[in-house]
Amino acid sequence: MGDPLERLGSDAAAGLESTMKEELCMEIDPPFRENIATAEDWRKALNKVVPAVVVLRTTAARAFDTEAAGASYATGFVVDKRRGIILTNRHVVKPGPVVAEAMFVNREEIPVHPIYRDPVHDFGFFRYDPDAIQFLSYEEIPLAPEAACVGLEIRVVGNDSGEKVSILAGTLARLDRDAPHYKKDGYNDFNTFYLQAASGTKGGSSGSPVIDWQGRAVALNAGSKSSTASAFFLPLERVVRALKLLQKGRDAVVNRWGAITIPRGTLQVTFVHKGFDETRRLGLQSETQQMVRHASPPGETGMLVVDSVVPGGPAHKHLEPGDILIRINGEVITQFLKMEILLDDRVDQKIDLQIERGGTSLNVELIVQDLHSITPDYFLEVSGAVIHPLSYQQARNFRFHCGVVYVTEPGYMLFRAGVPRHAIIKKFAGEEISRLDDLIAVLSKLSRGARVPLEYISYMDRHRRKSVLVTVDRHEWYAPPQIYKRDDSTGLWTAKPALPPQSPLLASNYSFAPPTVLSGGTCESSPTPMERIHHGNNQDLTDGVTYMDTNYESDVGSKRRKVEEESSSDGTVIADSSLHEPTEENSRPTANANLIDYKGSPAAAANASLAERVIEPTLVMLEVHVPPSCMIDGVHSQHFFGTGVIVYHSQSMGLVAVDKNTVAISVSDVMLSFAAFPVEIPGEVVFLHPVHNFALVAYDPSGLGAVGASAVRAAQLLPGLCRGDAVYLVGLSRSLQATSRKSVVTNPCAALNIGSADCPRYRATNMEVIELDTDFGSTFSGVLTDEQGRVQAIWGSFSTQLKYGGSASEDHQFVRGIPVYAISQVLEKISCGTDGPALLINGIKRSMPLVRILEVELYPTLLSKARSFGLSDDWVQALVKKDPTRRQVLRVKGCLAGSKAENLLEQGDMVLAIDKEPITCFRDIEDACQALDKHGGVDELTMTIFRQGREMELVVGTDVRAGNGTARVINWCGSIVQDPHPAVRALGFLPEEGHGVYVARWCHGSPAHRYGLYALQWIVEINGNPTPDLDHFVNVTKELEHGEFVRVRTVHLNGKPRVLTLKQDLHYWPMWELRFDPDTAIWRRRTIKELDSLQYLRIF
Repeated sequence: MGDPLERLGSDAAAGLESTMKEELCMEIDPPFRENIATAEDWRKALNKVVPAVVVLRTTAARAFDTEAAGASYATGFVVDKRRGIILTNRHVVKPGPVVAEAMFVNREEIPVHPIYRDPVHDFGFFRYDPDAIQFLSYEEIPLAPEAACVGLEIRVVGNDSGEKVSILAGTLARLDRDAPHYKKDGYNDFNTFYLQAASGTKGGSSGSPVIDWQGRAVALNAGSKSSTASAFFLPLERVVRALKLLQKGRDAVVNRWGAITIPRGTLQVTFVHKGFDETRRLGLQSETQQMVRHASPPGETGMLVVDSVVPGGPAHKHLEPGDILIRINGEVITQFLKMEILLDDRVDQKIDLQIERGGTSLNVELIVQDLHSITPDYFLEVSGAVIHPLSYQQARNFRFHCGVVYVTEPGYMLFRAGVPRHAIIKKFAGEEISRLDDLIAVLSKLSRGARVPLEYISYMDRHRRKSVLVTVDRHEWYAPPQIYKRDDSTGLWTAKPALPPQSPLLASNYSFAPPTVLSGGTCESSPTPMERIHHGNNQDLTDGVTYMDTNYESDVGSKRRKVEEESSSDGTVIADSSLHEPTEENSRPTANANLIDYKGSPAAAANASLAERVIEPTLVMLEVHVPPSCMIDGVHSQHFFGTGVIVYHSQSMGLVAVDKNTVAISVSDVMLSFAAFPVEIPGEVVFLHPVHNFALVAYDPSGLGAVGASAVRAAQLLPGLCRGDAVYLVGLSRSLQATSRKSVVTNPCAALNIGSADCPRYRATNMEVIELDTDFGSTFSGVLTDEQGRVQAIWGSFSTQLKYGGSASEDHQFVRGIPVYAISQVLEKISCGTDGPALLINGIKRSMPLVRILEVELYPTLLSKARSFGLSDDWVQALVKKDPTRRQVLRVKGCLAGSKAENLLEQGDMVLAIDKEPITCFRDIEDACQALDKHGGVDELTMTIFRQGREMELVVGTDVRAGNGTARVINWCGSIVQDPHPAVRALGFLPEEGHGVYVARWCHGSPAHRYGLYALQWIVEINGNPTPDLDHFVNVTKELEHGEFVRVRTVHLNGKPRVLTLKQDLHYWPMWELRFDPDTAIWRRRTIKELDSLQYLRIF
């Protein structure tokens, strides 16, 4: 277990040091050399060194091996001016794809490219073009590892804690410190000593030169321990060797860098240096100790002891922990450096080791393995996941064989199944997986939407395999699977398709029959069902669900708080909930039919209520996943659970109504589990109400099978609840067990008042909900029914944010009853065939309804308070006469930016009447908007308002909104860009510069991350060109070239403008668009601009 105070460049954790060892090491280090340097000597040395030290800005474009994707600052220094070579740490160069720039002290910035990163030790090299430095005179810093000694006064020159240049003084205290242990599942150096000094380096100083008074680098800064202000330095002996080989390799190629190999050998064994006192306790013979002391340099106090052996390596089953190394090829070895020289010079050759194990001398013959052969230089990217062979670094950490299939980043598809980071894939779709090629071969046989089992193990629970069900992306959330391969001649990782062109996964069309459009707004086709889900593999999904719930925000709040609300009283509305299809008989059961038992129905408990038995076949549990690449509209989590109710079920289509805190956006994958029949099938979001808190999810009844389709039923909707009505709250547990509770309505029309979240997202406004006399908690959702099981409301979840004291906002969920009248209205419009946009549902094109709304946020005020604002007695009496129960008037809280009402209605206006009819509740305004649709050609309301003591009439325009939500997303430089969604516009502000496109999210390791193009702001200009909408944005950005610096003007949600520069990277971050295609009901991904092969060759 690592010490959180011991850090890798101040970023990681490490192990504790023994106080006794600290004291002993001070005695065994080489003798102190008198420091004769003067202040003038140091001044001269620093004047020479500082110009050669650079600030490195690195961006890891992908997670890989031990490193996560992200952007960071570090330090490096020039060690070869003529060839353009910069030395820094391995954890700065990164083992995976990296984009980096070096900034010299005079603020000249140049791109740098990795040419080598050591597989074990913490050093690596960047290269740059020396001719690119035009305005700075500098010299390379020579490397002098032999100059390091205890007591040597040093200076650490670098970028410390983000400072441009920082110079920290110190004195070398130790030369034989154990390599620091940073993380149990990340990078650690080993098989080497480290130097230690009390210089107190911090973040950003990784890769700084540790110089003496002559301006020579005697070590390389690598990490620190904040509790003691200690810094750890890497010795430079092996760095010098690597640099010489790089220089030789560069000189062998004319005018360009080639791929240079630096021989590195390994036995896959970790050694530690232990003193003679401890080796004696391990069984070292006295004669052997005497021989070793005689053959070793003066002052040697210990020997190398085996600490761990990687399974499957050359030394596996030959060496064991506790073995004491005596000789290699007849030569006594007590130091790491001498052992490493022997191994590096004998790659793929046999060596003889003499060891002692428990006092017994043994001879072992081993083959030295090429260290680079077990260091991966390629990876598979599929659905956002990064998968590659397990590296030696992680195999050592986890005690697994090198080369097994390792998940660095689970991405979306694997995360959705519950596969964690650091998992080892053992079996996929019934086939054993031992190499990455095996996994790719299985993927090439799968089609979109396929569901197959996967088995994996993790280092936390290595002795048991876990089995999950993986669903292949049906929509094109991500690019097709690609293999990235490291190109050491350019420093880039080049991508190529991972699957053959004939692979089903690459098929552009999903298996729906082409629809035939009929007259009357309906259509039919030969039914081609969604891909069936195979239930032969009885997989346990518990592990996957547990993992997702504990690592991401759940849709269920953990704290209960009373949400601020303004209450009003009674109001009921009756609406027809039937849905008719001209081509088939309406399949909605009657109330009496609902009471009849059916074959295959779940066994009802003996004490279950009639309402529970009737409504259980209509209930559905929804599990919703949102791809990280498409987290738009402010959605606050990737994973949601909730209960829905079937409101329509026929041979060709089923519809489930659910709250929008479960199905927040249409860019999501929905799985439905039915209480009536043990089956799980996919669903598609077909309607999101722009105001009310409900969504409609469609499913294909043929996916239920004949028995399941007959077992499932649609609920009968019965709008209208009054105060005092007895209701049954019926819902589902996670195990799909129905539960009912009887309650009484206390308030059927409580007005919600939910504030905006820190990151704007959907919130219920202009909506009245139903309250009960019993608090059933925030985790139980379902439906409210009467005694006959007729649905009168959805008991749905709402999301808000609460602040406790001065702390940050916390997400909070609560449940209330959602009236079903709006659901009935939408179903009626679907059945009648409206003039709305056509959408393909289960192979049949249907017209989806448009909703006319007044884009104004309102809130109720009691008439007693309205009278105090000057409202006349006549109006008070008129409003009381219209609604004697509520006794309220609606006031304007704000208008949505960009709406037709924006410049007409003002905050505080009281809405008295529309077309001379008094208005007392939100439903009145909805009815007035719907009346406009019936008249046709009219889209304005004549409103009577009361403003600042004056009554006036205004003609206010209404807006028409579709129920498909955001249907287009752009990813540019790693920022997810969309049109401003309603929750943003509800803030009442859009930039004056022709509005702009809204940044919803950004990706780790992208240019947006590197240069600070974060979320919650609009992009209003690119290089001075306005970007008022997505079309203009695409037209401007697609003309930009790879590597071009772009000037971006943004406006934050708080109204603060900003200008930043950003360097476009089309190699790792091509520009793409995700757009919903209603003709196929598939989200399509289209690449707008990427770096083609010709551009790649021109750059290098």
